[in-house]
This record gives sequence, structure tokens and C-alpha cells, in this order.
Amino acid sequence: MAGSDPQQGISRRQVLRLASLAAGSAAISVGCGPGATGRLPASPPKNGSPAREAAVSRVVLIRSEDRVRGTRAAIEALRPAGLGDRRVFLKPNYNTGDPAPAATDTALLEALVRELRNAGAAAITVGDRSGMADTRRAMEAKGVFRLADRLGFEALVLDELGREDWQRVAAEGTHWPRGFAFARPALEAGAVVNTCCLKTHRFGGHVTLSLKNTVGLVAKTLPGESHNYMGDLHSSPHQRLMIAEINQAYAPALVLLDGVEAFVSGGPEAGRKVRPGVILAGTDRVAVDVVAIALLRSLGTTAEVERGSIWEQEQIRRAVELGLGAATAEQIEIVTADRASQALADDLRRIIAA
Repeated sequence: MAGSDPQQGISRRQVLRLASLAAGSAAISVGCGPGATGRLPASPPKNGSPAREAAVSRVVLIRSEDRVRGTRAAIEALRPAGLGDRRVFLKPNYNTGDPAPAATDTALLEALVRELRNAGAAAITVGDRSGMADTRRAMEAKGVFRLADRLGFEALVLDELGREDWQRVAAEGTHWPRGFAFARPALEAGAVVNTCCLKTHRFGGHVTLSLKNTVGLVAKTLPGESHNYMGDLHSSPHQRLMIAEINQAYAPALVLLDGVEAFVSGGPEAGRKVRPGVILAGTDRVAVDVVAIALLRSLGTTAEVERGSIWEQEQIRRAVELGLGAATAEQIEIVTADRASQALADDLRRIIAA
């Protein structure tokens, strides 16, 4: 099926289902050749999602002005499983190469890589596709390649992948008019770690948190083809629903959100910056994003982010519909380590439940 268009008549027998490999694992098997076309499952992968099992999702909240110490403390408190002896794909936020919260802080990235090694990761790949910048230049500006040489991980520019390194996912069940193409290095890893920033998004996403960070794993164009998948996303009135839908392709083993600094308006590359001094960590990306939106509201943010229940924010509502994570305030437990963190967590719980 090399070169086939997802809109053309592909029978159900010819389409390979995406299927989760194991609870807590982020790897998904999606076909066997360069032109294979995946189809999102009728039900999301059975990866232990609290929305399906009514379990409680833990979100660790650490008050810290030091990203390195905060990262270590958050991972120690969370103790995520499914990283030992796995090939880990680490998805940062390099939409641009600007300082945090526009892009992943390099000291935080180093701390996170070291913690993954301590957890027994067999190999680590750090990869991204920028939205507003040239990806290689953005990663160079952030010192990623120098860090990779020093720490011994692979730094991967997703824009430079060959066509065979992208998995097509059909449009069925989504608002993507021609489906989308997802980076195989993430799908074929043993675990995916999503590290994101705390910020608003003025171009239609409303917020850029863990769900939105996944957009960097979707191709803009495929080599040899002219169709622009990001054009589909950014021109659609369903943009926020489409952001949630691409997250069906994988389940994260860890989400780490840097809220030491935040954009409470503007974004994603620049905006009104405040300093909440918070690191969040969890394995449920819906729960992490819900807590992060509550944090933005507590700081004073845009009308779009402030409006209505957090659970009615379109990225969150669609993710819940798809069974990607917590579905109610009662399914989120905020875990803290000190009184200052506990006081903030109590405020955020009230916002989440409103």
C-alpha cells in the first residue's frame, strides 16, 4: 500500500489495528511495512486508563524553583513503572528553541534522562518535530545534541525521518480529514515519556500541555508527498478535538510537566510569563492536564481557558470520550510532599471539582 491515500477504499481486512502491548507501556504495533496504514481502535488501547476502570490517577505536585530537584522529587514520589529494561522515547517540547516555558529546559531534560537511566531504561531517544521553527536549529539552540553526546542518548529530528519511518493512521473515527502520520520511533519504543511545559496557546489550541505536546509526533508532510497534515489541524474548527484524537496512538509511561515558569496568556513561544514554581508528574495525561489547567486558572489566564468546567474544555472532553484518562474530579488524587504544596493542591482540587 505504499503511497496509498487513507481516504481511498481500504477494506477492514487490509487495515491493521493499533493495539497496546502492555499495561503502562507506550509501544503500539501498527503494521509491517513502509506503506502500512493503521486504524485507531474502536475502543482505546487497554492500558489501565482510569476512565475505563474507575481507578484513581495520581498526579504528583512538587513546589520547587529548581527544575532539577523538582524533577527528581516528582519521579521519586510517583515511582512510575514500565521503564526498566525498555527502550524509551522521550518527547520534549521544542516547538521553538526559546527559553522555558516556550521550550523544554535543558537542565530539566538532563535530570530527566538521568532519572530514566536510574530507573533502568535500556536506551533513550529524545525526538521532536517543531511547529514554529526549524527542528534541528531549535534542538541545537537548546544544546540537545551536545547533551546527547555527553550522556549517550540518541537525539532524533523527526522532520528528517524517511517515509518508511511514519505510520499512517486512517481518518475513521477522528476529525482528521485524511488521517495523520505518526512517528514510528515513538510507536516502536518500549515506553514513551512526555515532558511538556505549562502554557496557553493563542493559535487555537487554548492550552499546550501533555495532550498538545503529542502534536510534535505527527508529521507535517511525508517525504515525496505534498499533503500538509498540520494544515488540516490548524485550519479546522475541530482543532482541539483533533489534538485529543492523535493521543489514541500511544499510552505514556510518564508525563512530566514543567510549571516552574508558565505563560498564562499568549504562547506557545512567547506570552505573559509568571513563576508558579511547580513540577507535575503522572502517568495519566488527562489527569495531569486537568491539574495543569486548574493551575493556570489559579494564576489568572485567558477567557478561553477560564470558561466553564475544566471537564468541558474540548481537549479534555474529547480525551475523556476516548477513554484516555480520568473522567471525573474524584478519579484524580494530587500527591504532595510538604505543607506549601498541600495548600496549593487543596485550591486546585476545588477548581477541578467546580
